[in-house]
Amino acid sequence: MGAFSRALAAHRNAEGGRRWLFVPYDQLTDELGPLSREDPRTLGIVLIECPGKAARRPYHKQKLALVLANLRHFAIEQASRGVAVRHVVAPSYVAGLEGLADELGVLRVMRPAERELRVELAPLVARGALVEIPNEAWLTTPEDLAGPGPWRMDVFYRAVRRRLGILMKGGKPLGGKLSFDAENRRAWPGDPPAPAPLSYEVDAITAEVCELVETRLGHHPGALRPAAIPATKADAARAWAWAKEQCLPQFGPFEDAMSTRSRTLFHTCISPLLNLGRLRPAVVVSDVEALDVPLASKEGFIRQVLGWREFVHHVHEATDGFRRVRGVTQPTATRPGRGGFDTWSEVAWPAANGGDGGSLLSVLGANRPVPPAFWGAPSGLRCLDEVVSAVWEEGYSHHITRLMVLSNLAALLDV
Repeated sequence: MGAFSRALAAHRNAEGGRRWLFVPYDQLTDELGPLSREDPRTLGIVLIECPGKAARRPYHKQKLALVLANLRHFAIEQASRGVAVRHVVAPSYVAGLEGLADELGVLRVMRPAERELRVELAPLVARGALVEIPNEAWLTTPEDLAGPGPWRMDVFYRAVRRRLGILMKGGKPLGGKLSFDAENRRAWPGDPPAPAPLSYEVDAITAEVCELVETRLGHHPGALRPAAIPATKADAARAWAWAKEQCLPQFGPFEDAMSTRSRTLFHTCISPLLNLGRLRPAVVVSDVEALDVPLASKEGFIRQVLGWREFVHHVHEATDGFRRVRGVTQPTATRPGRGGFDTWSEVAWPAANGGDGGSLLSVLGANRPVPPAFWGAPSGLRCLDEVVSAVWEEGYSHHITRLMVLSNLAALLDV
């Protein structure tokens, strides 16, 4: 038995007479849904590790390790609360779940954020083996998107700020305006100093996950840095405490800055933890609203979470991942994309089962493949080479380097 199996066996709880939940990899929290309000001694959860999911497309090794380490630690955390835990390794999520409904009874699941998983689970939902309940992580509703489109984030953001009363007083926005974006564009001169990134304890479970990634998933790209993985609920809390103290006071002015001296500047780096469910959007928005930091920093951060994150979620749902736009069904790639893997590795990515390559809608008519420079081949453009190097070393790029370097160059090149 490995470290994870031993730890889970040490917390094994009787399974009889429980109501069961399937918990996807993006809902690793007991602060939402049934886990937050039902007696843990009456609940059981199913957690699935799916090698078939990893086989569909090239994922960064750091992402693979982050997801698996958090899922395994979440299993131990819930077992220690008295929840019964079934940890399953299966080639697909359906394969992992289809027999369990007969054994354990109908399972519930909060609606997954990822379309690919929703599609895979649809047959189980259709035959009643799996019951979908609302995902309570979102702060807004589909009605906030208002109408059939075209949609604009600034209109959406202003409306939800007013409806929810965030950074508002007496029906008016604090500071007299709803966005301080124009004040969030300063270049960073090197002072104040950017905070040093956190590192985390690599316990036996995380070390075991990293070994698994290197040995069984070593053909995936990117470097793996175990000490940069926040893997536990306590790690997530520590990451957020660091972000509030070290990043948020200066986040606003330098939100749109880029520098070769710091890859993260004053960005909080909490997006992965929000997307895994380790941090709750409602909590981070409330915390920032209460912080004693400049208003431009508060508003700039809240605009990312309450504005962009929620807006993109609703557009994704309303268009079925851009597969249906204004009533018109769009062509779809038949298999998951490889993102230029073949040019980087000189080995074809193996054929995979499940998923598709997404909508082929391209308003600008882009048709060129991802160039080798995006995989680390020297381009002669220092801005591009610096950002690409950071991505493959750390699995991270903040929103300005993604938009203004990677995405801007891709658009200019018709990628």
